[in-house]
Amino acid sequence: MSMSDNIPSTEVLPPLRVVDGDSLVWDEHCDVLVVGWGAAGACAALEARAHGADVMIADRFTGGGASAKSGGVVYAGGGTRHQQAAGFNDSPEAMFDYLKHETGGVVSDETLRRFCADSVGNLQWLESHGAPYAHQMPPGGKTSYPPDGYFLYYSGNELVPDHGGPLPPAPRGHRTVGKGQCGAVLYAHLKAACLKAGARPLLQVAARRLVVDYQGQVLGVELWCLPEGSKQARRHARLAARAERLQNFSPAYCKALRRKVCQLERDFAQPRLVRARNGVILSTGGFIFNRQMIEQHAPKFRRNFKVGATGCDGSGLRLGASVGGQGSGLERVSAWRFINPPYSWHKGIVVNREGRRFCNEEVYGATLGQPLMEEHGGKAWLVLDAPLRKKAIGEALFGGYWWFQSLPALALMLLKVRKGKSLGDLAGATGMNPAVLRASVLAANAAARGEAPEPFGKSEGGRQVLEQGPYYACDISVTNPVFPLGALTLGGLRVDERSGAVLDAQGQAIGGLYAAGRTALGIPSHLYISGLSLADCVFSGRRAGAAVAGLHDQPSRSTHAHEMT
Repeated sequence: MSMSDNIPSTEVLPPLRVVDGDSLVWDEHCDVLVVGWGAAGACAALEARAHGADVMIADRFTGGGASAKSGGVVYAGGGTRHQQAAGFNDSPEAMFDYLKHETGGVVSDETLRRFCADSVGNLQWLESHGAPYAHQMPPGGKTSYPPDGYFLYYSGNELVPDHGGPLPPAPRGHRTVGKGQCGAVLYAHLKAACLKAGARPLLQVAARRLVVDYQGQVLGVELWCLPEGSKQARRHARLAARAERLQNFSPAYCKALRRKVCQLERDFAQPRLVRARNGVILSTGGFIFNRQMIEQHAPKFRRNFKVGATGCDGSGLRLGASVGGQGSGLERVSAWRFINPPYSWHKGIVVNREGRRFCNEEVYGATLGQPLMEEHGGKAWLVLDAPLRKKAIGEALFGGYWWFQSLPALALMLLKVRKGKSLGDLAGATGMNPAVLRASVLAANAAARGEAPEPFGKSEGGRQVLEQGPYYACDISVTNPVFPLGALTLGGLRVDERSGAVLDAQGQAIGGLYAAGRTALGIPSHLYISGLSLADCVFSGRRAGAAVAGLHDQPSRSTHAHEMT
């Protein structure tokens, strides 16, 4: 690993152990301290405030995190008013049947049913805090993200025959109403709601260690704070904002910016001890920006484009682990290889470097990206014939797609493409095995003609005979710089599924410590579909906020923890 790949992460120290809370001079006091002010932290703070707790929120930057950089899609079903307005009669049972397949047992059925049953109410709760939603659905086929003006869509594999449950599919991707990527819109409403509710923010502060007594009860946090309003704090904010803004365009430059941000924290931050009488909630996101943790837990994904924010460096996970918290599912990473739009792409076939087809091309991007990365070394081709390529180019030019959908697709089909007059020529141009590639195309063609079963369960509408040369192979590998393959970590700290309390190796709750969002093992921790993480931020954030505020009994031993299968 070169130094250029190594972005310094928040330093996490062993816990500060004290006899009791009164033996220390605290700089601040509160009932609940939330560490990390993204969507999960905001939801936790709002719920705790709603139950009368005095809440402080600490954030290494100025709030937002990965949530503010997201598309602002919340996976919600079971009969939201927007689904009903669009003519869909969804139910919690149908939502559960579908998600049971996608989540792979990462949480208990009881928790998944509660997530589905609470879904309508959680979307209404977001709306009560100002976040707007609507029912307009995009025209045409499946998309990775709907155009402006459209706010309800099939955001997962609901329409894929092998993935849907026995009940009719329904669109459950609720995009927050706004222009462009709407995560910033959603977060702005949550942040404003926190301030209106009286939560007290501490900004540009990094949580370096937990404070515990000798029984292991978490009493508070040692924060390292840049001097408020100082020249260094202003520069820190400026560099961090630039890194987030330019990450998609110049990752190497942004690595250098993040190193400067870390250096400012090391040189100028000062410690401050915050006592949290009821407990601490860790909600700092995942660890996609922690190269060492990726190498340790998910090395197959080290070459992926990082999806997230600078604060996604695993600090919450490491803080929890410092007092005995157990990580789970840390090897699970969502790798998005969308091949829609252009809509016609899914009618081609995806093959590995040998030329062997390995998936149903209709599936959601992470469902395709997972086997691509885990089983095929991150290397694959999308094979099209001449008419299909021509149609896809027209869609990319005139289909009304986002620039981040159309431009990479055009670059892939026009610049980073291999061509052959015949399948044999194409195999020679790509290094594929001619016999294997030919067999893959002939099997798909036979299914498209109705002469044989479809090998991977593609729907009839997604099948097309590929027989008119020249043939084209678009490089959809992780190493292709014009078509980035983004990744987001999914695993987190094991928690009691009733409360969000962090669990130790014996399944016991660590007193005073909770986790939410991607810091915790949760609903999307097996396999991601769009909107599921933000929905889980609401679900797990509200759960932890209510528990730490004292609404529920504090668990002494988790009987509802669910080990990932």
